[in-house]
Order: sequence, then C-alpha cells, then structure tokens
Amino acid sequence: MIVVTGATGNVGSALVRELAAAGEKVVAVSRGEKPIDLPEGAEHRRADIGDLDSLAEAVAGARALFLLITGPQLVEGPAPAEVLKAVAAAGVQRVVFLSSQGAVTRPGSDGYARSIAFEQALAASDLEWTVLRPGGFFSNTFAWIEPVRAQRTIPAPFGNVGLPQVDPGDIAAMAAAALREDGHTGQIYTVTGPELVTPRRQADALADALGESLRFVELTREQARENMLRFMPASVADHTLDIIGEPTPEEQLISGDVEKVLGRPATSYAEWAARVAPAFR
Repeated sequence: MIVVTGATGNVGSALVRELAAAGEKVVAVSRGEKPIDLPEGAEHRRADIGDLDSLAEAVAGARALFLLITGPQLVEGPAPAEVLKAVAAAGVQRVVFLSSQGAVTRPGSDGYARSIAFEQALAASDLEWTVLRPGGFFSNTFAWIEPVRAQRTIPAPFGNVGLPQVDPGDIAAMAAAALREDGHTGQIYTVTGPELVTPRRQADALADALGESLRFVELTREQARENMLRFMPASVADHTLDIIGEPTPEEQLISGDVEKVLGRPATSYAEWAARVAPAFR
C-alpha cells in the first residue's frame, strides 16, 4: 500500500491517479478541508502532518509514503525526525519527500528551513528515501483563471524573467517511479521543465491554447505579494518573489532528471496549457 499526503493538491491528486492506474493500492490523505474526487480503488483517510497520532493512523499498513508539507507546515510543526519516527513505527519503509529547489539555492531563507530539516532527517534515518526538488509549478498560473474569465487579462509580476517551471504531472510521475521502483534510494532529483519560460510567454501560450487574445498586465512586487498572502505564509511569499524576480543562475538551469527517470522529455508549458485550457474557459 502507498500513502499520498497532500492528496487534494496539484501534485498529490495526479499522483493518486497515476498510482491507481498502475494497479497500486492507494490511500489518499488530506486534512479533509476540500472535497476529494478519487479514482476507483483509492481510499481516503483524514490526517494532518501536524498531528502525529492521526498521521500514524493514516499510514498504518503502508510500505511507502509520499510526504508533502504545505501551508503552516512549511514554517512550523513537529520536528521532522519525529514525523519520520512516527511513520516508520507504523510500518513505512520508503519515503519520497517533495522538497524544493530553493532548499539548495536559498539555504538561508526561513521559508526553506523546514524542507532542509526534513531532507537532513531523511538522510539520517534508516528509511529508504528519495527527495524531489522542483522549481515553480505550471499550476501556479491557475491563479489567472478568474481574471482570464472575467477580463481576458493575465496579471503577474516580473513578466520578462524566465524560469524552468515544471508540470505537476511530471513531478507526480517522478514520485510514482520512486515509490514503486527500486534504484531511487538516496537520490535527490532536481525537477524542472524543458525550457526557460517567462510569464509573458506563458500568457501567449495560454492565449494560443484558448484560441483568443489575452492582455498581460504586469504587477508590482507589492501587488503580487498582497495576492500571495491570501494563501501562503509571509516568509514563503517573500522568498517566492525573490526567486521569480531575481533568480540565481542555478535556479535557471534546466535539469535532465525528468528524462533520466521517466525516459521522456519534460512537459512544456504550451503542452500543459493545451491540456488544462478548459479550466480557464
């Protein structure tokens, strides 16, 4: 059995579908705050990583765990070593942890301290572990759904700054491989898209996918921060803006790890936009 935390998110939901399609027995874990649509054969269990008793109960009987921290857990919560001790005591042998590229490119940032601590705790444990370090997600542009529908506009800061953002589906596929296959223990994979893409180019790709004209509206950093604070802690918003506004050379590198693990190129933003275009209509 494989347990997927964060099962209502863009990566977790895709991972649950991928594992179920492969015939795995899957338990989708969430805090129960959002409706969850599960594929046939998948089971839902309610738990919170911040509540170790509920987490241990949710993973009981599992051999592998996809571990994701989000929201408040990005900056606070039980010590990572205690989290891993709890899941190991419940029978988990393998953990795939969704970290962030910023854990290595911005190690001094408060927003990445917990991810770094989880990576270190995994390395010191007796578990089989794999770490995935993605950059920005294509799905972050779902924030444009409302302005696209209402005003045919795309508001974003730093319109000409390119980053190798990634399809959450590719992250899910990488996680599925590491959860199901041998040969990934102790590996740290950098997960990026196949090219640098700017917000303006994303706007153009989305307009092409929709078959209509969209107007790009460049936001100031302050305007973007105000929007982001509605769904993430301030420290996370600040370091995210640092990355998308002034990326380091390392943060603009294109990794070959997706193709290495999956045997195919990473998905482009244009391909992703064509797939999800109905959500913007």
